[in-house]
Amino acid sequence: METRSYRCLKGPTFHLGIYSLVPIRYEDRYSIMQWRNEQIYHLRQADPLTEDDQNDYFDQVISKLFDQVQPNQLLFSYLENDICIGYGGLVHINWIDRNAEISFIINTDLEREGFHRHWKVYLELIERVAFDELDFHKLFVYAFDLRPHLYEAIEAVGYWREAVLREHCLIQGKFKDVVIHSKIRNG
Repeated sequence: METRSYRCLKGPTFHLGIYSLVPIRYEDRYSIMQWRNEQIYHLRQADPLTEDDQNDYFDQVISKLFDQVQPNQLLFSYLENDICIGYGGLVHINWIDRNAEISFIINTDLEREGFHRHWKVYLELIERVAFDELDFHKLFVYAFDLRPHLYEAIEAVGYWREAVLREHCLIQGKFKDVVIHSKIRNG
């Protein structure tokens, strides 16, 4: 299957050794659905996805992003040796203020052993997209306070804790904080 390109980017693929980001591939949709369902506890997703949900999302939402001059999100398949092991992108893009939220999940089986390594590689790649290609000023990570190891991974590569929204979300009957980490280009 051919790799699609986002109209707002010069090139479709970003590489770092054996890892790459490519515009989200239709063929990866069911793996992504599986990982999202397995990791629903830390995502802004109310219910498990079905194959019909996933097909509809790809057909109705994602397919339209490629041709937009300023889409509200840019999603990528994260590959290791051309095999999809995660996905993410820039979401809630603010083209006026040149900032975006970073989204990323990896294959659930890689969470234990490769979490920090994959976040480091992914952040380097997605920063190339945001800072080098799109000339964005700021990126941020919005996370429910459920995975402190996430903060270690992103702080290690220059993201700082910008804000804590106290008891902001109700998760499994308990109010949880939301922690926002940010990075400013060349900051």
